[in-house]
Amino acid sequence: MQIWRNAITDVPGLKVGNAADATVCSGISVLLSERPFVAAVDVRGGATGTRETEAIGLAGTVEEAHAIVLAGGSAFGLAAACGVQAWLAMRGIGFSVGGARVPIVPAAILFDLLNGGDKAWGDQPPYEAMGRAACQAASVACPVGSVGAGFGATTATLRGGLGTASSALDGGGIVGALAAVNPLGSVTVGAGPHFWAAPFERDGEFGGLGLPHPWPTDGLDVRLKGAVGHAGIAQNTTIAIVATNARLSKREAHRLAVMAQTGLARSIYPVHTPLDGDVVFAVATGEAAFDSSHGALARLGAIAANTLARAVARGVYAADATPAYWRGPPAHQSAFRRGLG
Repeated sequence: MQIWRNAITDVPGLKVGNAADATVCSGISVLLSERPFVAAVDVRGGATGTRETEAIGLAGTVEEAHAIVLAGGSAFGLAAACGVQAWLAMRGIGFSVGGARVPIVPAAILFDLLNGGDKAWGDQPPYEAMGRAACQAASVACPVGSVGAGFGATTATLRGGLGTASSALDGGGIVGALAAVNPLGSVTVGAGPHFWAAPFERDGEFGGLGLPHPWPTDGLDVRLKGAVGHAGIAQNTTIAIVATNARLSKREAHRLAVMAQTGLARSIYPVHTPLDGDVVFAVATGEAAFDSSHGALARLGAIAANTLARAVARGVYAADATPAYWRGPPAHQSAFRRGLG
């Protein structure tokens, strides 16, 4: 009997590894699988940082990938994929090219360089080593909050984090989501503690607060990082993965990624801005039959969007209290326990 974790690792065969460095206040997360998976991607933000997204795009010839990396560190964080790639290659995992093995490791990064951590790493940024460490630590356990790629993340009003969630589908299907939440906008309504994703919450997974009633007069105010005095207006991006055990083609996986982006719109306000690099990867392991009808794909995409919205809220809700050197906003639970909301 499967243990339900409410995590992307409820999709059989998937593992998540996290690594973070509290000194630099940044980290990375990697999704690994027992075997290659169909991968696709949808890019919506205006300031993206990615690796191998063209290869898994609809115009690319690559049909399968071996890992997906989400990383802090802005462009420096792309080196995490090199560490993951090397770790996989040492184990004989990768695309066969003659006698060589080339692991396909798409990646996306978020900007967390202004959060107070010591980024004076000289000529040895820590991200490649973090990539290897995250692979070594990978397991079906999937913690949320201030871990992995969400360690140094922020939102407009609160500390960000790494979140995950999952949903069971009819017929044995499963969809899960993993999100490193670092948007320019806010995940909560106005100045209060209520999450935009509240209508999709299950079993009080991010506090059971529901939506505010009555609706606050500032509920639709657009709150941005720089505008409310936290961090910088360029310190942004939410990067995510949705995964399913359904047997999807690359084109179907791409549509899943497109529809899953709606989950960011349901949980972050505003989203997909010129200063966000929002990216959603879609992964299909192919373990469960899928009827490939438009209606079935529509249902899968809708549930994936709901699941991603929940993952976003969970990541922020579970964020740790902030350390003394932190230059960003307070964590959700700390802020509202002190009555600052």
